[in-house]
Amino acid sequence: MPKRSVVSLEKASVASSDKALVVSSDQAPVLSPDKALISEATPAWLKLKELTGARIALGRTGVSLPTKDILEFRMAHARARDAVHTALEIEPLFKALVGKGFAPVTVASQAIDRHTFLLRPDLGRRLSVASAQTLTTLSHDTSGPLPSLAFVIADGLSAQAIQGHALQLLEALRVELPQVQEAAVVIATQARVALGDEIGEILGAELVVVLIGERPGLSAPDSMSAYLTWHPKVGRTDVERNCISNIRLEGLGYAESAQKLAWLIRQAKVLGKSGVDLKEESES
Repeated sequence: MPKRSVVSLEKASVASSDKALVVSSDQAPVLSPDKALISEATPAWLKLKELTGARIALGRTGVSLPTKDILEFRMAHARARDAVHTALEIEPLFKALVGKGFAPVTVASQAIDRHTFLLRPDLGRRLSVASAQTLTTLSHDTSGPLPSLAFVIADGLSAQAIQGHALQLLEALRVELPQVQEAAVVIATQARVALGDEIGEILGAELVVVLIGERPGLSAPDSMSAYLTWHPKVGRTDVERNCISNIRLEGLGYAESAQKLAWLIRQAKVLGKSGVDLKEESES
């Protein structure tokens, strides 16, 4: 008959208070789940961790992640949800654009609210009747030439991105392309990328650039993209567009984004094309 292991009262008292070790029937010590075990990341992993906001080299506590990392993950998820559902603050953006010398116009898609916008992407690609009429009236104004370049500032899936980066990118782009100052600027709500096609077509622009909030990630709830389309019209597809993505302070900065976008605008005018026929080869 195998002998049972015996633990003295003194040892049991120490084990109980310390909660570091327990004694199994075969005398093999194991770690108690109450005691944190954190795996130290290797120097190579730590070096990589310095270069990215991605969740790498998190370590562990027992068989789980450290509490700090779990809480940060939940916070990131909450921020991403907030970015999707938060409405664009039109008035401060409108005033800021006017203060920089632009003459913005506001429009809306056929999605009547955020809930509809998320459930019906197709409605976010077409202008409301009232907005289409507003732009049509504007395009018939003979007091000045029609703009060859139009910018659509669209909330997309992250109004936070537009609120934080759209104006800053336009200012940086104006340094690269002074004619940006004469471009039409349209603020669009409940908008998808393709809404820029209808806007550009009504305005008679030869080129439209849509600045839009990207779908939030768990490390980037405020990332913005710029989509460029030559001769915009309803029915254009993504293969006919060029995209610069991840425009934000922690991603592609304003100056570099502006240089790339300016190059694409110039080349689109030279070639009379955009999308797969326009390869981004700028030196920035």
